[in-house]
Amino acid sequence: MSAVMITRKVRKWEKLPGKNTFCCDGRVMMARQKGVFYLTLFLIVGTCSLFFAFECPYLAVHLSPAIPVFAAVLFLFVMAMLLRTSFSDPGVLPRALPEEATFIEMEIEAANGNVPAGQRPPPRIRNVQINNQIVKLKYCYTCKIFRPPRASHCSICDNCVDRFDHHCPWVGNCVGKRNYRYFYLFTLSLSLLTIYIFTFDIVHVVMRSVDNGFLNTLKETPGTVLEVLVCFFTLWSVVGLTGFHTYLISLNQTTNEDIKGSWSGKNRIQNPYSHKNIIKNCCEVLCGPTYPSVLDRRGLMQEDSPVSTTCTAPPSSSSIAAPQTTKTTAPLIPNEHTPDDAKPSIAASAEKSPSPKEELPPTPKLPPLASPETDAETSIAKDKTH
Repeated sequence: MSAVMITRKVRKWEKLPGKNTFCCDGRVMMARQKGVFYLTLFLIVGTCSLFFAFECPYLAVHLSPAIPVFAAVLFLFVMAMLLRTSFSDPGVLPRALPEEATFIEMEIEAANGNVPAGQRPPPRIRNVQINNQIVKLKYCYTCKIFRPPRASHCSICDNCVDRFDHHCPWVGNCVGKRNYRYFYLFTLSLSLLTIYIFTFDIVHVVMRSVDNGFLNTLKETPGTVLEVLVCFFTLWSVVGLTGFHTYLISLNQTTNEDIKGSWSGKNRIQNPYSHKNIIKNCCEVLCGPTYPSVLDRRGLMQEDSPVSTTCTAPPSSSSIAAPQTTKTTAPLIPNEHTPDDAKPSIAASAEKSPSPKEELPPTPKLPPLASPETDAETSIAKDKTH
C-alpha cells in the first residue's frame, strides 16, 4: 500500500469555514437553519394563492380588473426581495490565513509585552478615528482578525459580517452590509401586500353580504376567513418591524448597535456614521453603491488529496515452472511415533495407490555379450581338463 498525492482544482466555497450552506455551485449562500424560511414562503405563497383564487375573480368583475394586476405585481416584488435577501452574501469577511494569524499574534504579543503569570492579558483592541470619533476595533478569536467598524461575529453562521444588523431566521440568512436594503424593501413591500389583501378581503365579504347575507358569504368563501386571520396576526408584526427599521435608517444605525447602546447611554458617544440629516441617511443606506463580495466563492483553488494504491508484483518464472505438490503430514511408513488409529489408514492408502515401480512392466534379462578373449580362455581351460 502506498499513497500518491493528486492535485485537483476545487471551488473556494467548498473549503470556506463557517456554518453556511451553498447551492448552484456557490451562487446561493444561506444559513443552515432554513426551516423558518420555508414557513415564510408557505405563508406568503399560500395566502396570495387563496386571494387570487377566491377574491380576485369577484373583485375584477364588480370593482376593477386592476385589483388582481396590482396584487400580482406586488406579490412578485415581495418574492424577489425575499429571495435576494436570503440567497445573497450578507457581507461575510474572510478569515485570516495561518501565516496572517501568526503575524497578528506576534504583533499583539510585542505590543502587550510579557504578561505576568496569574494576570489576565489586556483586551485585544485597536483604536481608529472616524469623523473625529474614536472607534474600537475588536479582535475575533474565531476568525483571527481585527473586525472592521460596525462588524460583528454571528454565532449562528459562525462568520464575521460587515455592518452586521442581525440574523433573521425568517429569511434564513444574516442581514448585513450587502443585503440590508433588500431586507428593508422586503419588509416594506410585505407590509403593503398584507394591508392590500386584508383590505380587499373585508371589501369582498361586505359586498357579498349585501346580497347573500354575512353567514352565507362565509360559507361560500371559506378561504376568505383563513386569509383574514393570517393577515390580521401578521399585520402587526410586519408593520411594526418595518417601522422600527425605518427609524434605524433615519439615524443610520443598525439593530446590533441599537441593542448594545453603542451611541447612547453612559458613553454619550455620538454616532460617527450619521449625517445629522434624515434624507442623507436614508439615501446612504438605500441608494448607496452595491458592495462586491470579498469571499470569491466561485474562484478556483488547488487541493492535494492522497490516493492509496496497491502494488502487485509479477509472478516469477520459478513459481510458474514449479509443479504443484501436496504435502502429507503423516509418514509414509508407520513407525512407533505414528498413532495406532492412523496406521490402518496409512496402510490402506498405500495398498490403494501403487508405487511407480509396481506400475512399470518387468524388463527381460538379456545374456551378456561374449568377447573374443573370453572365448579363447574358456577353450584353453577345457583342453587342460582333458
